[in-house]
Amino acid sequence: MELWYTEKHTPSSGLTMKVSQTLYKQKSEYQDLTILQTEDFGKVMLLDGLIMLTEKDEFVYHEMISHIAMYTHPHPKKVLIIGGGDGGTLREVTKHKSVECATLVEIDEMVINASKQYFPKLAAGFSADNAKVLTEDGIRFVHTTKERFDVIIIDSTDPIGPAEGLFHKDFYRSCMEILTDEGILVAQSESPFIPIYAQVISNVQRDLGALFPITKLYLAAIPTYPSGLWSFSIASKKHDPENEFDIEQIDEANLELSYYNAEIHRACFALPNFVGKMLV
Repeated sequence: MELWYTEKHTPSSGLTMKVSQTLYKQKSEYQDLTILQTEDFGKVMLLDGLIMLTEKDEFVYHEMISHIAMYTHPHPKKVLIIGGGDGGTLREVTKHKSVECATLVEIDEMVINASKQYFPKLAAGFSADNAKVLTEDGIRFVHTTKERFDVIIIDSTDPIGPAEGLFHKDFYRSCMEILTDEGILVAQSESPFIPIYAQVISNVQRDLGALFPITKLYLAAIPTYPSGLWSFSIASKKHDPENEFDIEQIDEANLELSYYNAEIHRACFALPNFVGKMLV
């Protein structure tokens, strides 16, 4: 008997993949976590039935949420990652030699442990010398920490359940307050093709624009995310990520990058007309 998994993106469309085995299925205090072995996408992590990552295309998301900000900031020493319990963003951030400490704050320890067991290439960042991992509420951490960070990356799930508070203006304000004078914030901000997510893009851009002098949207192609087109919102206190990144620093070969490069950095800020209208 063939087994197939379908993630519905709307009531009438979605993504279907053939499953060869269910490797893991547990429920934590916060969410359901399932790991599937699929024929085309390798291992797949689901949270509350939604695809968080696949072995086949995870590098696109993790490289794009990390390196745009990391190469825009002139010398990022301290980086904060909110969420990102699979370790992929931590893996990318800790590749940068300037980083003295990358702090990951993940609310659900089950995600970290499952990633270490089933996604060792993703979880490599957990063992980096400059990594610090905290299992606690990211919102509470941002509100209470006395530390200051050069880059903050909000690597969240969709704005439902435990991640809902990561999409609020008050949270962005707290992030801004713990950024250094040259600080940069980046957050995943959903798909412009899916109506309920398109409104998220408008809201995030509005809220960040009310707090930061520089706010921009950029895009990446991620086949297993809803619609295959995904957005990221970046906000900066000083440096323009579209025009001020240091091209001479970028060495995708030494960092073992598969998607991000200087040309992608330039091009990802070019928005289709229908996406640009969301920002008006």
